[in-house]
Amino acid sequence: MTDTGIVFDRAAVRRHRDRAAADFAGHDFLFREIADRLGDRLQDVDRRFTSVLDLGGGHGAPIPGLDTTTIITGDLSEAMLRRSGRQRPVALNEEYLPFGVNAFDLAVSALSLHWVNDLPGALIQIRHTLKPDGLFLAAILGGDTLIELRRVLLEADAETTGGTRPHTSPVADVANAGGLLQRAGFALPVVDTDTLTVTYTDMFALMRDLRGMGETNAVAARDQRFMRRDTLFAAAEKYQALYADADGRVPATFQIIWLTGWAPHESQQKAMRPGSATARLADALDADEIGTGEKAGPEN
Repeated sequence: MTDTGIVFDRAAVRRHRDRAAADFAGHDFLFREIADRLGDRLQDVDRRFTSVLDLGGGHGAPIPGLDTTTIITGDLSEAMLRRSGRQRPVALNEEYLPFGVNAFDLAVSALSLHWVNDLPGALIQIRHTLKPDGLFLAAILGGDTLIELRRVLLEADAETTGGTRPHTSPVADVANAGGLLQRAGFALPVVDTDTLTVTYTDMFALMRDLRGMGETNAVAARDQRFMRRDTLFAAAEKYQALYADADGRVPATFQIIWLTGWAPHESQQKAMRPGSATARLADALDADEIGTGEKAGPEN
C-alpha cells in the first residue's frame, strides 16, 4: 500500500483502543447494541456455524446464538483482547489477515472495519478466509454518523481560526457499499442501514463517550495539536443552539451500514443469462406481444 492510499493512522487507532480498554465497560453501549442486532440477523439464517471469525471483537460483547468456543476473536488492540474475556484471542491487523483460505464458515465484525485504509482489500481477504457458501456479516459506521458534531466543529473552526481541519474521521458511503462487496467477490450481496440516536447532556459528554469507546479521530492528516478552547466552546454553544431538545439534551446520530455477503458456491441462486428464458412475458400477462418497431393500436 502506498502512502497516497493511507487515510487512517493505524497506530493511532491502536493507541485509542488501548487507552479505552481500562474503562471500556462504561462506554460499550453501542457495541453491545450492534452485537445484539448482529445476533438477531444471524437467527434469520438457517445454519449452524462451527468456525467463526470475529474481527474487532475486543469489545467482548456477546453475539446471541453463537457458541463462544467456536469464535476466534481478532483485534488490533491487545489490551482490548485481554479485557474481552474471549477464549481464543488473536492480535491482528484487519488489513493483513493471518488466516488461510477456507478457514471459517462465518466472519462477523461489529464496528471495526470503518478504520481500515483499504476496505476493498480487507473484504477480499475476508472472502478468501471463508469456506464455500460461508457468510460474512458486518456493521460499519456510515456517512451520517455524528453529522451534528461534524457540522458544529466545522462551523466553529471556520469562525475562530479562519479555516477548517478534520476533527472527525471520514466514514463509508452507503451508496458504494454494495459495489465493494461485489468487487470483493461476494455472492448475493445485501446492504442496508440502521440509524441510532443517542442523547447527551452536552457536546462534551459525547466527546468523552467517543474517547471511552476508542472512536476518536485517527485521520492520518489530522492536526496533532489540541483543539483551541475558543473553538471547542463555540462548537458546544452551536450544538446546544441547533440541536437541544426541550430538556436541553443534544442528539448524536450513529448510522450503521450492514454488509452481508456469501462466499460463492454452486448451490447458490444465480441470475439467468440473457435469452435463456423458456416462457414469454406476454403469455404470463395474457397479452398480445408487440414486435420491435410496431405501434400499439386500439383494441377492436
